Amino acid sequence: MILVVDVGNSRIKAAVFEENKILEIFIFTKIELEKKIENILKKFQKLADLVISSVGDVDKQAFLAFASVVNVNFISNTNAFPFENKYSTPKTLGIDRMVLAAGAVLTFPNQNRLVIDAGTCVTYDFIDKENNYLGGAIAPGIRLRYESLHNYTAKLPFLTLEHPKDLIGNSTPDSIHSGVVNGLVYEIDGFITDYKSRYSNFIIILTGGDTDFLAKRLKNTIFANSNFLLESLNQTFQYKIKND
Repeated sequence: MILVVDVGNSRIKAAVFEENKILEIFIFTKIELEKKIENILKKFQKLADLVISSVGDVDKQAFLAFASVVNVNFISNTNAFPFENKYSTPKTLGIDRMVLAAGAVLTFPNQNRLVIDAGTCVTYDFIDKENNYLGGAIAPGIRLRYESLHNYTAKLPFLTLEHPKDLIGNSTPDSIHSGVVNGLVYEIDGFITDYKSRYSNFIIILTGGDTDFLAKRLKNTIFANSNFLLESLNQTFQYKIKND
């Protein structure tokens, strides 16, 4: 039994796995981390490994405090991965992007894959059918787009996510919702269309906190799974055990 923990920019997601089956998912803040992990370990007393992937600013000691009751494993770019990293600056590639790429390779073999992670940032990661990681793109996520319109203008209000009433916003709030949501949807569809023009035998994987909201609006056919990073983290750890 394994507990995987993904420390993101704005929140932490965790899941307990029995082999490849998710038993329970947890979402919490960085402040809650130690108490939440303690409670999970008490609830699932057969947990053998704690596996962490982190792009956030959580101190490793917060996890190492549990080393007496569970094996603590940090996934890093020095581990074995099931792809060839062709990024021109491989050491700067975020571990979350590497884990997603690993999950795409292990879940969808012998295909070209584009992984789109819609969270605080929207990341695009492309791995070809020969298992070469080629790179992708990074863009602001939905929340950052709303925040930037408010923070870097004098009068625009700070809004939270809503479905646009119409393409044509006939008020300032409606215009902001249309611009943020439709702008991101057009961006994602545009990326997918351009990748498809270059590559065949193609699968698009959409994941991240805004998966369900965006999946309903995209024109392209996608594989939508908001838990794909957690599943990929579990798979990456299994691959690490066999290949490190």
